[in-house]
Amino acid sequence: MDADPYITSYSQTYSEFGLQQSKLWPPNTLCLTIAGANTAETAILKFEACFPDSIVGIIPDEKKADLHFVKYSLDLMKDKFRSVTRGATQDNLSLDKLLSFPIPTPPLPVQRRIAGILSAYDELIENNQRRIRILEDMARALYGEWFVNFRFPGHEKVPFVDSPLGPIPKGWEVKRIADLCESVSYGFTASATREEVGPKFLRITDIVPEIIDWDNVPYCEISDNNVTKYLLLPGDIVIARTGATTGYAKRINKRHPRTVFASYLVRVRTKPGVSNRMLGLLMESVDYKQFVKANIGGAAQPQANAVVLSSMPLVAPPPALAQKFNELVESFLDEMEVLAEKSRTLRHARDLLLPRLLSGRLNPYVSVNSSDFS
Repeated sequence: MDADPYITSYSQTYSEFGLQQSKLWPPNTLCLTIAGANTAETAILKFEACFPDSIVGIIPDEKKADLHFVKYSLDLMKDKFRSVTRGATQDNLSLDKLLSFPIPTPPLPVQRRIAGILSAYDELIENNQRRIRILEDMARALYGEWFVNFRFPGHEKVPFVDSPLGPIPKGWEVKRIADLCESVSYGFTASATREEVGPKFLRITDIVPEIIDWDNVPYCEISDNNVTKYLLLPGDIVIARTGATTGYAKRINKRHPRTVFASYLVRVRTKPGVSNRMLGLLMESVDYKQFVKANIGGAAQPQANAVVLSSMPLVAPPPALAQKFNELVESFLDEMEVLAEKSRTLRHARDLLLPRLLSGRLNPYVSVNSSDFS
C-alpha cells in the first residue's frame, strides 16, 4: 500500500468468486499494513474495495473517535509498531500486537479540531497529486497521438510505408529499445540505511507508485569508488527486473536527490539526441509491462535480464519530431516536479505539527506560526 493520505486508485479486481472469499470494505476505512517493508503505513480508502490479509481495515466508532485523528495517532506510533516486528524473517504486526498499544483519546471535539488542522495539509497534498495525475495523463495522451496513432503535426502529408510492425510513416524506423540506448546496466548490491549519509538508494518499492516519494527513499551504504558508476542522472529510466512488479519503469526527472539504484533494478540511459521523455512514456506504459511479462515465461518468481528489458521493438520518429515532442512535454514534467516538491514541503510541515498537536504541546485552538516549529 502506497498512498498519502488517501487510496484513490486500484490495479486489480476480484471475480465474483474471489469476492465471496474476501471482504468488501466501505469508503473511509482506515487501512494499515501489517507485513513487509511498508509495515505500519496508513491511508484512508476512498471507494469500496477488498485488500489482502497484509492490510488491516479499521472503522472507528464515530461516537468516540474521529477517523483522521485515529490515522494521525497511528502514524505517530509507526516506529513503535515497527520495533515489535524487527528480527523476524518477514516483518509482521499481528492484530494482538497492534491492539495492545494505547492511543491518546482527548474529547471528540478536540480530536476533530486536531484532525481538521492536519487534514487541511493532506487535502492540499491530495490536490497536488490530482494535478500531477492530470499532467501525466496529458503527456501520455500526446505520446499516444504522435507515436501510436501517428497523428503528429504534419502527418497528413507523410505517406506510409511497410515495416515489420505494419505500416509506419515514411522516415520513421523500427528499432529496439537497446538501439536507442547508450547503456543498459544493473544496479548496486548494498545495504539501505535510514542514516542521512551517502546518496539515496532507489529500490523497486520506490518506483511502483505513481510518483517517487524521495522522502521515504532510504540512503545507501556505498563506497566513493562505486558511487559514480551507479548514480542516476535526469532522463535515466529504471526498470524492476524481479518479482510481481517486473517491467515497472520510472523516468528520473530533474529535481531528484543524489541517488544510486539497487541491483534488482536496471538503468536505461538513452543516446544523445534520443527523446528520453518519449522512451520513458513507452516504458511506463501497459504495453511495455505486457511485453516484458510475455518474454520472461511463467516462472513462479518472474525475473528479467537487461537483454529482455531492452529488446522491445518500437517505431522511432525522426530526431526533429522527437525534439518537438520534448519541448511540448517538458512543461508538463516541470510542473509535475514543482507540485511534487510542494507536496513534500506540506508533508514535512504536517509531520512537524503531528507530534506537537497530539502530545498537547500545541494548543489546537491557537493559530500556528513559524515559532511553533523551533
